[in-house]
Amino acid sequence: MKTSLLIKMVVVLPLLVFADYLIMTVLGCTTCLLGFGDDFYCGPFCFVGKLILGLSVIFFLFLIFQDLKTIYKTRKNGSST
Repeated sequence: MKTSLLIKMVVVLPLLVFADYLIMTVLGCTTCLLGFGDDFYCGPFCFVGKLILGLSVIFFLFLIFQDLKTIYKTRKNGSST
């Protein structure tokens, strides 16, 4: 496995998940302080959480796409007959 892909899996992915956790925690604390009710946490808060997580997955796939492409690239250096 390439070193850059390994570093992205071991360092960047946990940092990205932790950043998502912090964003959702700050958002939850802020909405609680502003007096949003329980209905907010069952609807829009879940939607925002899914949106943030989805954007993080897309961002991470964008980061590792080039590395995966080089790993799975097939070589066409065959000899001709």
